[in-house]
Amino acid sequence: MATMTAAQRREQARIEYDAFLRECPTNQLLGRLSDKWVSLVVAALASGPMRYSDIGRKVAGVSPKMLTQTLRSVERDGIVSRTVTPSVPVRVDYELTPLGHSLAALLTAVKTWAETHFEEVRDARERYDAENPEQNRSGD
Repeated sequence: MATMTAAQRREQARIEYDAFLRECPTNQLLGRLSDKWVSLVVAALASGPMRYSDIGRKVAGVSPKMLTQTLRSVERDGIVSRTVTPSVPVRVDYELTPLGHSLAALLTAVKTWAETHFEEVRDARERYDAENPEQNRSGD
């Protein structure tokens, strides 16, 4: 068996990734990226660097604890960078990395799609609910 370089091993792994398999790391990454707070935080940062409090105001409904967890997770994933500027008080800015910008384009498109097509979705839900009154309507 021929020895593979690290780059060759990474390429082979990339080819073998299958997000439909629960144990695949890409499945786990998709789970992270499909989180509503991750999507909204990344979309908010698409317009440029922001301070923690600005992100909290922009992303309505996110608790401080959830915002902190979300920012830490996307920083760990290399999607967001955190810059601390020593001052009184300390200034902390968050911004998208190049990897984050490539993701923001996709998530912003999904956000725009939701804003554009919500009335159609709402109408479809109402039709479905009228035709299927016995169905559980959780998750609206």
